[in-house]
Amino acid sequence: MQTVRAIRGLWRWRRNPLCRATDLAEAWVALAALMLILLAAPVAGSLVGGAAQDALQRSVRAQHEARHLVTATVVRKLDGSPLDADPETSTGRDLRNRVLADWTAPDGTVHHGPVLASLKDPQQGDEFRIWTDRHGRMVARPLDSATASTHAVLAGLGAALAAGGLVEGGRRLIVWRMVRRRYARWDQAWDNAGPDWGRTGTGS
Repeated sequence: MQTVRAIRGLWRWRRNPLCRATDLAEAWVALAALMLILLAAPVAGSLVGGAAQDALQRSVRAQHEARHLVTATVVRKLDGSPLDADPETSTGRDLRNRVLADWTAPDGTVHHGPVLASLKDPQQGDEFRIWTDRHGRMVARPLDSATASTHAVLAGLGAALAAGGLVEGGRRLIVWRMVRRRYARWDQAWDNAGPDWGRTGTGS
């Protein structure tokens, strides 16, 4: 809001005899800051978002190449309360139960151990799907393309906001220094006029 008022003031002050040089300078600084925010912030957001999108999509492809969905078979249910294996993607109804299971890895090796099954009431012989690496070690679900794009958009938005905040912070710093310099000149002028204060026109 201060920036907009300063820009309006720039137009009003262009031929105003009461306009000080510092007032005009502050208005130009505000105009330059606004132009940078309107131009540099979107560019920064676009560049960062694009870079994040490329990196995240490469990660998505790499994860989908390295992680495999295999079928596991329940041997027996293990004691313990239901657990949520992936809080970011699971809902309150998508609870996981700990079971002892067998599964075969993509490289052909057979594995046996405790896993979390997305089964409401697992029984012996029930089948479910789990994510593993090529050697059968359990891994997290790979990142999907839509989630990666969402993260990239958020990264770009954050970069744009940061660039805008940086520009506005720079503008405030410049204006603060200009105001301090103005006050210093006023103090100096006041000190110079101080000894003669109140004696103007007395003939002294």
